[in-house]
Amino acid sequence: MKAAVIYAKGENPQYADVAEPVVTNEDELLMTVKAAAIKHFDKGVASGKHYSSEQKANARIIGGDGVGTLADGTRVFALGSGMIAEKAIIEKDRIVPLPAGIDDVIAAALPNAVAGSAMALRFRAGIKQGETVLINGATGFTGRVAVQIAKHYGAGKVIVTGRNVNSLQELLSLGANETISTQQDDEQFLAAIKKVHADTPVDVIIDYLWGHTAELILSSLKGKGTLTHKTRFVSIGSVTGDKIQLSAENLRSVDLQLTGSGLGSWSKQEMKLLFTEILPDIFSLAAEGKIKVDTQTVALSDIENLWQMTVEGGKRLVVVV
Repeated sequence: MKAAVIYAKGENPQYADVAEPVVTNEDELLMTVKAAAIKHFDKGVASGKHYSSEQKANARIIGGDGVGTLADGTRVFALGSGMIAEKAIIEKDRIVPLPAGIDDVIAAALPNAVAGSAMALRFRAGIKQGETVLINGATGFTGRVAVQIAKHYGAGKVIVTGRNVNSLQELLSLGANETISTQQDDEQFLAAIKKVHADTPVDVIIDYLWGHTAELILSSLKGKGTLTHKTRFVSIGSVTGDKIQLSAENLRSVDLQLTGSGLGSWSKQEMKLLFTEILPDIFSLAAEGKIKVDTQTVALSDIENLWQMTVEGGKRLVVVV
């Protein structure tokens, strides 16, 4: 069969012939792959730069999840490994049957973004009906999904930040209530965050950027020795930097809950709920047109050319097999 194979760390994947995978135990199934998304996560694991990646010396098929059909024709999304190939082995407890109204490309594009937003909102932030949510770095694919899921989970107000003015405006049509540009100077950005927090205290902050904007947002919450509003800050990504400086006074002066959401931080029960409740719910919303995403598709045979492809902001690249 054909697959996207990386033979050495740091190299681009190649369109290659490999042996068809074989089911080895009763917990596994063989899936005929129809579509698989390429995310920053996949590139990070393939290059060995992501914290969850293993440094393997042997050739390996890339791709951590995908959409396909089982032997009986059932369409499913599945989490696994070696998914950007014509066929892949999947585990029975890591699949989600797909509703009829959702196509393969949308179904392949959504899950990583759902995990990168719904898990944080539901389990780390514990979002409640009517709360105010600030999404830092919302113009990317996952941020756009996060805006819609925050509204679906009952957020009363969603404030979004980002660099691209046009993309920020598009977020208003997806449910955002207010936009803040990160292209402003520090004083202007800080003033905008403080005004938002003063007008409608921020309950939840979902952060995809970390770095300097996270420092500014956290400093904007700093108290002055009086009672403060509780804010739950959840770090999901680090697009603009992996480290920040955080004043101890900042932590002591405000009712702040600072957590992270990602692989390794979720419990076994939370992972189970991702597959049994969260993903089925979002797939159904997407099938009904209530969750909207943009994608860019490419053929598996073009994998060697597309690995370094620049995808338009807010879109997810999906390989069609």
